[in-house]
Amino acid sequence: MNLAKSTYYYQIKHRDRILGRERKDTELRDLIDGIHVEFPYYGYRMLHEELSRRGILVNTKKIRRLQRKFGLFAYQIRKFVRTTDSEHGHKIYPNLLKPMPKITGLNEVWVGDITYIKIMTGFVFLAVIIDLCSRKVVGWALSKNINRDLTLGALKMAIEKRSPDVGCIHHTDRGVQYACQDYVDLLEEWGFKISMSRKGNPYDNAWSESFMKTLKYNEVYLNHYETMADVVDRVPEFIEEVYNKKRLHSSLGYLTPEEFERQINNAKEIPLLN
Repeated sequence: MNLAKSTYYYQIKHRDRILGRERKDTELRDLIDGIHVEFPYYGYRMLHEELSRRGILVNTKKIRRLQRKFGLFAYQIRKFVRTTDSEHGHKIYPNLLKPMPKITGLNEVWVGDITYIKIMTGFVFLAVIIDLCSRKVVGWALSKNINRDLTLGALKMAIEKRSPDVGCIHHTDRGVQYACQDYVDLLEEWGFKISMSRKGNPYDNAWSESFMKTLKYNEVYLNHYETMADVVDRVPEFIEEVYNKKRLHSSLGYLTPEEFERQINNAKEIPLLN
């Protein structure tokens, strides 16, 4: 064959290394595909943390290489859609989160927001209340009507679950559903400090916008809802079982909201995590 023995064995070893690398790449690709089924928005940093939690040690450089090789990219962000009607005669409250107060525990700052979910016959609206310390959804409500009953439903659930002390900041946009008298009366009854965003500025409530984006890309856009019953079957489960219990937050040190809350009692001080 006119081939040196060392060259022959080198070629065999080189071939085996390539085959071994391809096999490992394929195995890791399948793992990433599995993660993307549940969390389609995960980029390379979140994939790295999720794989680490599963006992798979791989650096971000390799994850990015496999993303390019196999097209394993997160879903792209869509445009923001407004659901706020701030043209009303109710009182507008100042923004108490500018500058941001120091958060040292749960039930110190709640943020609320509304989004829509398309069905065959129109829309279903979702209102949520989120504890800003842990990013946990503590209250939610679904309705075919975007009115005060929708937002009151989410607030009442949050109050029933958490029983916040007097002085908790409640921050939302300045929509009529949050500024109406019935909603304000309930806030004042429980001693909330009422806070509202600047007009037409979604960045003043970026935390709830972030949750809505996660909900849309990881649940709503992946399913075809025909009726409100479809939404009722799926969305609450996503909120309670996926977002609150499984979804990792980079802002929480790659913990889930429930994991983060379990650690709070052992901490002397909780810094605001952006």
